[in-house]
Amino acid sequence: MTLSPAVWQRVRVGLPPDPGLVADVAREETGALGAERVAESREALAARVLGAGPLEAWLDDPAVTDLAVNGDGKVWLDRGAGMEWTGAVLSAEDARALAVRLAAAAARRLDEASPWVDGQLPSGARLHAVLPPLVAGGPHITIRVPARDHLSFAVLEAMGTFPPSWGVVLRKVVSRRLAFVVSGGTGAGKTTLLAALLGLVDPTDRLLVVEDVRELHVDHPHVVRLEARPPNVEGAGEVTLTTLVRQSLRMRPDRIVVGEVRGAEVRELLAALNTGHEGGCGTVHANAPEDVIARFEALGALAGLGPPAVRAQVAAAIDVVIHVTRQGPTRRVQTISAVFRRGGDPVVETALTCVGADGGGAVGTVGPAWPALAHRLGLDPAMVDRIGLRSRA
Repeated sequence: MTLSPAVWQRVRVGLPPDPGLVADVAREETGALGAERVAESREALAARVLGAGPLEAWLDDPAVTDLAVNGDGKVWLDRGAGMEWTGAVLSAEDARALAVRLAAAAARRLDEASPWVDGQLPSGARLHAVLPPLVAGGPHITIRVPARDHLSFAVLEAMGTFPPSWGVVLRKVVSRRLAFVVSGGTGAGKTTLLAALLGLVDPTDRLLVVEDVRELHVDHPHVVRLEARPPNVEGAGEVTLTTLVRQSLRMRPDRIVVGEVRGAEVRELLAALNTGHEGGCGTVHANAPEDVIARFEALGALAGLGPPAVRAQVAAAIDVVIHVTRQGPTRRVQTISAVFRRGGDPVVETALTCVGADGGGAVGTVGPAWPALAHRLGLDPAMVDRIGLRSRA
């Protein structure tokens, strides 16, 4: 393909490609290719120099939630049922060029001096890439694709994400301003559920949402977003979640939301929830609701807090743990648990458990903490039967 002098001049002065330039390059081949082939050439060239290149077609697939390129060049994807090999293999050179270009698109640096990157692509997808020798073989690229359709609470309810009538409990958790965390493993649907619950918040409330990389899509009229920033090429200018949580306290929040609690910011979050900011929430990685306390203790250690200090703050700050799980393509609210103070320490006790499914959807049962949680929520504990919650006639 022959480039015009104007295009070459842009290259010489270091101007990056843009959609207009790509269209100009493709248009110059009209005589040789014809209009239809020019359109195809423009799309292919745009994918290679602007988009995700060989990954573009999979990223455009609405069923794909995650995409990964391993060190051996194999391309894997997840359509909701676990990772599967696409059959495609990238060379180490192509994978590195792709990783560097995607990092640039996310306004991040990726080279030997900065061999990993975590950022957000213009499409909203979350990018993570690591270069050798930190990883074996070629570059490793992982892309988390955001949902095309952001699911409201009503949609999750209709999908059977939790047993029938559990919706009244979750709505009460939000309306009664109980502080809660959504726990679960990677890809279990924590962010999706948290965003849906935030959509139930009173429209007069001011939400301060703090995230490492923007992932929460909240349908609410008053959302203020704070996003962390990595250091620049000189190693300066970093803004951490810890700093952002501290700043959010000065921004007149009604509710403070931390998209994912995973570091020293847990200290500021617990302090905020213990100083009158009711209804705060976030997500945390944990294999079971009972593991949430240990997870907070581990994160508190990063902030210089000992286990007794963390337990005392958690006991006073967190009211409810909502645990989500994933089994194949199915994501479900597995348990709703209450947090109690026993002997000064927090204890997570199960109030409601999803025990399976039948023809009518998810089936739930009650646990020992249900009467106390129902009292907190202003509900009648006797409104329970074997499939979850039903209003009395």
